[in-house]
Amino acid sequence: MCGRFSQAQIAELDREIFKLLSAPAFEPRYNLAPTDDAAVVRASRSGGRELAPLRWGLIPSWAKDPAIGNRMINARAETLAEKPAFREAYRMRRCLVPTDGFYEWQKIPSGTQPYYVRVGGGGIFAFAGLWERWWDRATGDERQTFAIITTEPNELLAPIHNRMPVIVGPDDYDRWLDPENESTADLADVLAPFPPERMSAYPVSRYVNKPGNEGPECVEPIEL
Repeated sequence: MCGRFSQAQIAELDREIFKLLSAPAFEPRYNLAPTDDAAVVRASRSGGRELAPLRWGLIPSWAKDPAIGNRMINARAETLAEKPAFREAYRMRRCLVPTDGFYEWQKIPSGTQPYYVRVGGGGIFAFAGLWERWWDRATGDERQTFAIITTEPNELLAPIHNRMPVIVGPDDYDRWLDPENESTADLADVLAPFPPERMSAYPVSRYVNKPGNEGPECVEPIEL
């Protein structure tokens, strides 16, 4: 799964690579947790792309209780097309979640050890995501939420965790975000595990275990 990630370099997001028409300012975050708002790239109603704040934890449009979103932070790539909670968003509301790294916890005899995982030596990359709208029938308020898609781990992540987020390469941004493409058959290759030789992982302090703990110390490497 993917249960925490960072957007510490969000101010350095390359608007040209993501083809953004609008990109409001976001505060750097080192320890984003479920139910937090995060910056998400999606197709806009005007025909371009936007960087928008969405809550992490997808609430299906048909849900009666928004609390269901607390459990839907991840969507399994293998079942996207069948799961009622995700299949419509998979066809029509795909997004990218920019990040500079994510955390996974390895089981060890004394508990768990967090690792920070990056692409290359650092910098912004993107998870494959889905987003959805939900209306509160009592108040008429709208909530916009997202989930991160996960897949089987590559050789780098397998010793640490049994799942990993789907990472989309820049060459596939257009294909993934294309609002005209409602046929998902040609997107299966995007959902494959990212090449391990293009990634790195290192242990970090258990300081990151607590949601709300923020700052560069979350991503500083430690010696085991």
